[in-house]
Amino acid sequence: MQALLSYDQSPPFSAPLRFFLTAPLFGLLAGALVLWQGPELFASRWTPAALALTHLITVGFMLQIMLGALLQLLPVVAGAHLARPGRVAAVVHAGLTLGALALVAAFLTGHPVLYGSASLLLGSSSGVFVAAAAWALRGVGAGQATVVGMKLALFGLGVTVSLGAVLALSLGQWMTWPALALTSLHVGWGLLGWAGVLLTAVAYVVVPMFQITPPYDNRFARAGAPVTVAVLLGWTVSEVFHWPTMAALLQALSVVAGAVLAGATLATTLRSKRARRDPTQATWQLAMVCLLLAAGLWLAAVSTPVGALWVGWPLLWGVLVLWGGLVSVMVGMLYKIVPFLVWLHLRRLGQGKVHAPHMKLILPERAQWLQVALHGAALLLLLAATVWPTGFTCAAGTALLASNAALLRNVLLALKAYRQHLVVIAVSPPRPQHH
Repeated sequence: MQALLSYDQSPPFSAPLRFFLTAPLFGLLAGALVLWQGPELFASRWTPAALALTHLITVGFMLQIMLGALLQLLPVVAGAHLARPGRVAAVVHAGLTLGALALVAAFLTGHPVLYGSASLLLGSSSGVFVAAAAWALRGVGAGQATVVGMKLALFGLGVTVSLGAVLALSLGQWMTWPALALTSLHVGWGLLGWAGVLLTAVAYVVVPMFQITPPYDNRFARAGAPVTVAVLLGWTVSEVFHWPTMAALLQALSVVAGAVLAGATLATTLRSKRARRDPTQATWQLAMVCLLLAAGLWLAAVSTPVGALWVGWPLLWGVLVLWGGLVSVMVGMLYKIVPFLVWLHLRRLGQGKVHAPHMKLILPERAQWLQVALHGAALLLLLAATVWPTGFTCAAGTALLASNAALLRNVLLALKAYRQHLVVIAVSPPRPQHH
């Protein structure tokens, strides 16, 4: 944990910041899409608009934040030094942003060229990041649970993007593959093998540090990511060799693995010694509850008549996992990472002559709580819209817009504090020289 105080290892401020500023813009596009498409969006998980909305959140919002956070966490948590992080960030960010826009446009129009462009842009930009991060992590403490988790998560990202590229090319009629089985694997690897493993690996460090909790059980921390990836690999092999019974069993085990990871993190956060909850703690706890509910819903739907009686349950499940679970965690992490980065770089630039402002002044907690409340309202309205689309879709889209506008404003507030303090540093007199 002390590695977080190794200021000289941090990449340029602009490297992660560009990702954090872009993510809420995709959230705004998601809200606009919901309002534009209306209740028909929630007719099925397979509607073009539902697929576009899903990838606005997963690729446009989540992947931006996860890669931006990794740019910062790799050197300061794992001690992995990215070569030319500013250049890597610029290339990856451009490809990721254009690729996400192309993919959403492809879902909405069905144009083969857009599917091909999205596959190329997302595949190449993700490949650049995975290669740069893997090279930086070579030889870094394989015995550390967080480092092992990061390495396995990068592998999960590679599998997720590869499956997604094949699916996109199939939809664009560039090739023919069994779409249903590939889609299930793409979802499993993306949500669990990439996002779940990475967030859990990061949680081993940041939850005890920021939420003042006891550390995770060491045996769980060491086994969690490898067991999860092993289950996903077994499921993938079962699908490839057409072993349906084994595939169904391992798919269920992957859901259980996700529930165990969420349950362990929830139990850890509930042991916090903080005098009062802050927005990050609240969002993490909300996320873990949503993930546990989603796991219960999935298991109930595939093992009882629920799945046959209500075809809309996958949409409810998706809202719980994506917006309630993973996006909630990322919002909470932004409220620690962004003020910390501002403070970190201002401290370095001040060179001891000008003190950096306290992190609570960089991004006031009141602004954070307001956005978290809007995020929670959007979650409730999206859940309601999956049950009664005609009654709640408009409100859900409006809440998505409000939540992401507030998130963008908060990141810009931190950036404003950074720029204002740069002026203070620039006009401050030099330190007297003692002879």
